[in-house]
Amino acid sequence: MIEAIFISIPPALLIIGTTVMALFMGILAIIVRSKSAKQPVSVKKIILPPVFMSTGALMFIFEEFRVAPLQIIEALIVGVLFSLILIKTTNFEVREEEVFIKKSKAFAFILFGLLLIRLIGKLVLSNTVDIGELGGMFWILAFGMIVPWRISMLINFKKIENTLQFKEELS
Repeated sequence: MIEAIFISIPPALLIIGTTVMALFMGILAIIVRSKSAKQPVSVKKIILPPVFMSTGALMFIFEEFRVAPLQIIEALIVGVLFSLILIKTTNFEVREEEVFIKKSKAFAFILFGLLLIRLIGKLVLSNTVDIGELGGMFWILAFGMIVPWRISMLINFKKIENTLQFKEELS
């Protein structure tokens, strides 16, 4: 079924379509992030995005999306490296006894930069790697980026939350 879809769509059109979708998703992520900075952070809000994203692993049921072990390692390493940038630029602040993500002008530029790097990588790799396999690699890259970032966020959030509870107990 999936194979028939890929065969009937010209490769150039697949590259253009997936690139436009990646750009759209990146812009959507920036909008969601800027809106989320206006609301307090919670454990649920930190944990749910990687959980929801994990459903994307179902793509690997289809052979077209399966990735070689070396490519898995490469995509994970790049994802973890990208996550370090997100970890460094994600900070929290306490307002009215609640924890918020600190607004950062740099964050939008960093997300666009990471998106641009991913798009360039995709365009370069699309000449040598099958489009389905490339989709699998970029999902692994994104998952390898979001999981360490969200774990770091959770650890930092819990530290701040514990400090707030400790101050509350002292009062």
